[in-house]
Amino acid sequence: MDSSTQQPVLGFIGTGVMGKSMVRNLLKEGYRTLIYTRTKEKAAELLDEGAEWQSSVAELSRASDVIMTMVGYPVDVEEVYFGDEGIINNARSGSVLIDFTTSSPTLAEEIYKLGLSRKLYTLDAPVSGGDVGARNGKLSIMVGGEQEVFEIVKGIFEVVGENIILQGPAGAGQHTKMCNQIAIATNMIGVCEAIVYAEKAGLNPNTVLKSIESGAAGSWSLSNLAPRMISNQLEPGFYVKHFIKDMTIALESAKQLGMMTPGLELSKKLYEDLAERGGEDNGTHALVTLFRNE
Repeated sequence: MDSSTQQPVLGFIGTGVMGKSMVRNLLKEGYRTLIYTRTKEKAAELLDEGAEWQSSVAELSRASDVIMTMVGYPVDVEEVYFGDEGIINNARSGSVLIDFTTSSPTLAEEIYKLGLSRKLYTLDAPVSGGDVGARNGKLSIMVGGEQEVFEIVKGIFEVVGENIILQGPAGAGQHTKMCNQIAIATNMIGVCEAIVYAEKAGLNPNTVLKSIESGAAGSWSLSNLAPRMISNQLEPGFYVKHFIKDMTIALESAKQLGMMTPGLELSKKLYEDLAERGGEDNGTHALVTLFRNE
């Protein structure tokens, strides 16, 4: 595939909380978009809006010019990319493969090398911004791969995101996402503690938020997730179980780099406690319930 060809046929695997909105934005932009997910019923809305169903990963891969994935865990990434029915063994030569999943940097490098041996061009491109960013097409996209490939699909990235940066070679996007998750992990603890402190001190947490979100304490989590904490809306923009997965990857990568991560370790422990209490399918901001109940 090259940038001079007609508009590419897109294939998208994984239409969960994030993937659904990303596909919807691609459809609105006029891209022919093929989709596959494990449960067809969950893709019904997108099919009504013009997406085209494919019966397998292999079928989608053979029919697409650009193949994008947004699945849950590294094991899911391995399942859709490798094996006889996977993307790499079925995609047409010259296709571009983009993995939006937050996954292992090592796995991203493995996909890149194997893809290159089949004349497939891969980018690891994890995102940040949650359900709101996905819905509004304003995700931050952290990309690892080759500059030439990045330029070919940059227009596609611009449909689903607005802060799009090529961070380096294969795996660099995933490493950057680990930096993002490490920063969020400890920040989320602070946001929860601040909201619960305001509540226990008898303050109106909404007016407290107005005072502190634009100052030195300001953060995306404070502005976007604290209001959900205050109103006790625990629906997921990003699942607790997936955040635990991300922190596990970050801890493993940090260990390989020989660095200490006490804040990340504490956050992972707290989120595992929350999951054990039945909160694994809530949004990450549901951590506040742990502080309220202690």
